[in-house]
Amino acid sequence: MSDNELNTEFEEAVARVNAHSEPFPADTLLKLYAYYKKATNNYERPSSKKPIINAFKTNALFQAKDLSENQAKQAYIDLVTNYFLYRK
Repeated sequence: MSDNELNTEFEEAVARVNAHSEPFPADTLLKLYAYYKKATNNYERPSSKKPIINAFKTNALFQAKDLSENQAKQAYIDLVTNYFLYRK
């Protein structure tokens, strides 16, 4: 897959997540958060007002630390695709 195709699929997956009105499971949200941050090279610290949420987000980022930008985009796309394919 070319970089352009990957970027297009990633943007479509992000739009699909943003348009979804039902809540996502917490584990899925954390993975989406980490993959998105890695895919967009956003290294800002988590900024929730609740320390426990920041801890979970930091842990999710740590688990994704070895992914490249393109790997993170693909992981995000795969997670979104599988979520919508298998949700009830």
